[in-house]
Amino acid sequence: MELSGVGVWSRELRYGDVGEGAEAAAELEELGFTALWVPDTGGRLFGAVENLLGATARVVVATGILNLWMHEAGGAAAAHASLTATYGDRFLMGIGVSHAPIVDRKEAGRYRRPLAAMEAFLDGLDAAPVPVPVESRVLAALGPKMLELAGRRAHGVHPYLVTPEHTRIVREALGPGALVLPEQSVILTESADEARALGTAWLKTYLALPNYTNNLLRLGFTREDVDSVSDRLFNALISWGDVPAVAARVAEHRAAGADHVAVQVIIAEPKSFPREEWRRLAAALV
Repeated sequence: MELSGVGVWSRELRYGDVGEGAEAAAELEELGFTALWVPDTGGRLFGAVENLLGATARVVVATGILNLWMHEAGGAAAAHASLTATYGDRFLMGIGVSHAPIVDRKEAGRYRRPLAAMEAFLDGLDAAPVPVPVESRVLAALGPKMLELAGRRAHGVHPYLVTPEHTRIVREALGPGALVLPEQSVILTESADEARALGTAWLKTYLALPNYTNNLLRLGFTREDVDSVSDRLFNALISWGDVPAVAARVAEHRAAGADHVAVQVIIAEPKSFPREEWRRLAAALV
């Protein structure tokens, strides 16, 4: 499986109305987006994936990411085999270790040795009656150890909440053969105040998670940048402005080595599908 161009990363496609999700997926495919990315924070992940696959004919449907603590490897492999047999080679399994505050919420202390947990999950995918091919899986790698593992046991990486500089680091670490598929959050407004009001609240949810903050510190941001959500940090993580501004940020990722960029639109009503924003972006990005 190869990916290029621009995709859409969307909670709405995963957790919104099923019927509208299917309708939106079909439209996104017609608009020219090459992949639809959905998160996994509980619930019927593979049912949501099938809803999108069934509504489309060509687009890749990818998990961004499958939370390995919420699934058995054998069951995930069986679901991948079934969906691939039905819909063709269009299901890209993005796999991640999530974050301790999320995983430990229901069972304290469950989140431990995440690198070993990822190795074990990949072992399970390989040992399944119908294994998930290396070419059909990517890892949510941010730091050097998970990047090294992705280089050995996956087709590439899907980093979330990152900058073009991180994309450059990842490409240099993995070399030319791996897929580099970063997520990029965007807010379509030319008002700095509106972007700040919407984006700061959204960012703070993620900045409370140590895997993201540690990665940002590795990239050269300071603890003060993180704690205050400084302008420097905000502008590096969220592309805001008009459509050309978003296109320019996507181009930065591509110049840094990304094969494909998954664009996530942040809007004031998070349960609504940002369909007009997707249409506006498609005109410039695909």
